[in-house]
Parts: sequence; structure tokens; C-alpha cells
Amino acid sequence: MKPYTDIETLDDYLCSGLEMISVGLNPSLPSVRAGYYFANPRNRFWRALHGSGLAPETLVPGVDAMERLMRDYRIGFTDVVKRPTAGGSELRAADYRRWAPRLQDQLAKYAPAIVWFHGKQACSNYLRYAEGGKTAVVWGKQRFRIGAARVFVTPNPSPANAAYSLAELVSWYRRLKIYRDREVCRD
Repeated sequence: MKPYTDIETLDDYLCSGLEMISVGLNPSLPSVRAGYYFANPRNRFWRALHGSGLAPETLVPGVDAMERLMRDYRIGFTDVVKRPTAGGSELRAADYRRWAPRLQDQLAKYAPAIVWFHGKQACSNYLRYAEGGKTAVVWGKQRFRIGAARVFVTPNPSPANAAYSLAELVSWYRRLKIYRDREVCRD
């Protein structure tokens, strides 16, 4: 866990040369305790990742897997808000005002080809509080960019987001993989 002034939170997994940066709404309490993203065993991220081919091998969830995703598959991880909560409903406008500009700085610094948001709420609140605008957010490829980066939105794999099945998440992650393979390889 890394202290961000007055709170303990989850470290970002970011470095130069990333193809994609995965952006969640905020860290979960189980993830902060474990030290890696999607640590809740009921979170469907790892199963969707494996099922989609974004990582062509099955990774055991943990810090080592996060580092492999970053190093070998060039996927980094961060959040719109770094304050951990039991659920996204605990976040307030003040959290977004404080943290969204930090994410904006991170995206400018690391300049990924694709910014991958987990959920429309994460993307919408980032745009509102960091980019100063309200833009319609849809699932999948967006019509706008963040800097030079393309933007893609998938449903949040959190167990709290039961509206989307694992099969639907896998389908969205596969679309992201196809998009990444086409767009990143073209540049």
C-alpha cells in the first residue's frame, strides 16, 4: 500500500511503454489489503481477461500477475479516485475533484495508445472532473480521445455489477482485444 498524503491506497501499476492503461473507479478494500487490482475472489476480471485472450495465458491473481501484465502485455492499472471504499456509491464529488486531475497527469505522463475504463461511471466522472466536460459515454470504442489515446469502455467486472454476466464481460474484453490489436498495430 502506498500513502497518498492522508490515505493508504493501492499502488498504481504504471510504467513507460504501455499499450493500455486500465482505469477503475477506485480501489476496493480487498485490493488495498492484498496489494493488487481485482483481488476480491468474486471479481470477474481475471476470468474475463483469460477468456478474452487479452492475456493469452492463465495468470494466478496477485502482484506477480499484475507485474506480468504490465511488463509482458503492456497493460497498466490505476483508478479515477485513489480513495478506497467498500463500494463506488461511497464516493463523492470532492473525491473526483481531488483525484481525476491526478489521473489526467498520469495519462499524459505515460501516454498509452488506449485508455480502458471499467464502467461508464468511471469514464464519465473522469471526463467531468478532469477534462471539464460531459460527453456521452457508450460501451466500447468512444468517439473522443484523451490526449492522443483512444478510449474504450467495458462493464465493470466488480461483483456489485451483477447486471453483466461473465460471458458478457468476456465478449466486451474480446472486443477490446480486437480493437487493441487493430489500432495499436496500425500505428
